[in-house]
Amino acid sequence: MKPIWKWIIGIFAVIIIAILVAGWYFNRNWKPMLEEKLKEVVHNSTNGLYTLKYDDLDLNITLGNVTLKNAELIPDSAVYKKMVLDKKAPNSRFHIKLNALKVRSFNLWDVIKNRKLFIKNISFESPNIHMISEYHAYNDTIVPNKETKTLYDNIKDVFSSVNVRDIKIDNVKFKFSKIEEGKSSDIELDSVAIKVHDVLVDETSIQDTTRLFYTKMVEVDVPGFEYELSNGFYIAKFDRLSINTQDQNVLMTKVEYRPKMSKGQFFKSKGQNVTMAVMKFDTLRFEKLDFKRVIDDQQTIAQNVQIKNGSVSLYNDKRYPKKTSNKIGKSPHQQLLKLKQLIHIDTVFLNNVDVLYGEFSAKFHQEGTITFNNATGTITNVTNDSLYLKDHRWMRANFSSKIMNAGLLKVQFGFDMLSKSGEHTYKGTLGGMNATSFNKILKPLLNVKIGSGNIRSLSFDMQGTDRKNWGNLRFNYDHLKLNLLNKPGEDMSKTKKGILSFVVNNILINDSNPDANEKYHVGKINYTRVAEHSFFKTLWQSLLEGIKQTAGISKEREAKLMGAAENVKEVGQESKNVIKKTGNFFKGLFKKKEKEEEQEEK
Repeated sequence: MKPIWKWIIGIFAVIIIAILVAGWYFNRNWKPMLEEKLKEVVHNSTNGLYTLKYDDLDLNITLGNVTLKNAELIPDSAVYKKMVLDKKAPNSRFHIKLNALKVRSFNLWDVIKNRKLFIKNISFESPNIHMISEYHAYNDTIVPNKETKTLYDNIKDVFSSVNVRDIKIDNVKFKFSKIEEGKSSDIELDSVAIKVHDVLVDETSIQDTTRLFYTKMVEVDVPGFEYELSNGFYIAKFDRLSINTQDQNVLMTKVEYRPKMSKGQFFKSKGQNVTMAVMKFDTLRFEKLDFKRVIDDQQTIAQNVQIKNGSVSLYNDKRYPKKTSNKIGKSPHQQLLKLKQLIHIDTVFLNNVDVLYGEFSAKFHQEGTITFNNATGTITNVTNDSLYLKDHRWMRANFSSKIMNAGLLKVQFGFDMLSKSGEHTYKGTLGGMNATSFNKILKPLLNVKIGSGNIRSLSFDMQGTDRKNWGNLRFNYDHLKLNLLNKPGEDMSKTKKGILSFVVNNILINDSNPDANEKYHVGKINYTRVAEHSFFKTLWQSLLEGIKQTAGISKEREAKLMGAAENVKEVGQESKNVIKKTGNFFKGLFKKKEKEEEQEEK
């Protein structure tokens, strides 16, 4: 061997020995210091809320590897209670356990020379994460972030910067516990996958608006999930949940909320006429969601929410008793203001959702249904943030759908969120359709069929408060004929049925508007709310008043016809029943929608 190669080999041997000696020295002397600093950073950066514990720290400076075995991040309950008293406690805290935390390929020389720590990747083995949520009222309002001690402030004496390229967390067991009034309800997930990319902690990263908690991106993927709600009646499930903090998006697919039992079993178990709901959506998406607020304070602040391709079915059964209560102050916008958690969503988009209301009649033992097909629309300024509402007080909703998959219905709502009297507006139009489409709900529930009828258009422009609704309604129709039917199983002659229908069609109502005398009837509505009626029931009762006026049924005419009917021998007592049935017909035309919305508020 040539002498030069001896020198080269000798130099490399010395370098390798020096590296090994240096590694041995640092392993022996840095390990205690690193352990102490690691626990100190965790304690200081969380204001003493968390403590880091582990069985062993395996440090290999030569390879740039560190392994924490059986590590655990533990929240201190005593510290949390003190933070609650000081009104500084977050709504969420975490308890994390894992078999091992592996840090790979960090550069020791860069740490020594520049106090910069770069880590290629970190992985977690068998993590178990428990998130505990406890509501605190002082976290309700969006306020500017106060100056607090940052994570960088806690590490700057050791490192000028810390950068981790990738963090991978697979097969996570996740438990979410919500504490309300001293009681805890839990949701558990399994096989969750989490990826974190480009974590940077330095002097400027906290101000970097492209980062969330110092990260460029966090991706979370949750596979199929099914959860039985604590009430024992409903199941919530989804096919997949995807979260991306860089895009600020949350996507849920095949979302479902339904009873865990049949319709008959549901009402039998409840023992009351309460609404049974079945909701299914292909897509539920949050866009530009403030993840920091969600995690820290359980607040929902997003730019948009999309609800796409699905159905909402609501059912009632009148064979069971209904519990009534005072509904004043419980309109949709008033209920939103009463929510404990802060919500601020610029726009909710609804796209291609079918809405169905079904009711089982106790009298005729049939189920009638009314549908709003392909419902599409928006709700804007969905918030209960009192500070924001001072300058933006109106929540607005615009919807369109095909009622009974026939006539195009368009409705616009306005809600004054700061009105103490519940001020609101609603206006809308219904396009042309055949009136017989409503037989699917009229025949089962009222035992009445529309023989013929052409609805040319309907429009209304209304205002309301907690106590009254007022406005105008125009209803253009022609060739309206009704058939009053025999009760199921009743042996009633065709002549009597014909007489009843004749009285309704020729005496009580106008078959068109304008009527036979070319007089056009406009509904002038001034309706006083019944305290036990819901917001939507009041809305439809108000419109009903206008529809009756456009059909020529004033209160005075109704009273006169009642008196006249008493003197007609051929009609006799049957005519009085006709008048009552006719009133019920118009109520039934819209009442089914009322019940649907009334139960939604509960």
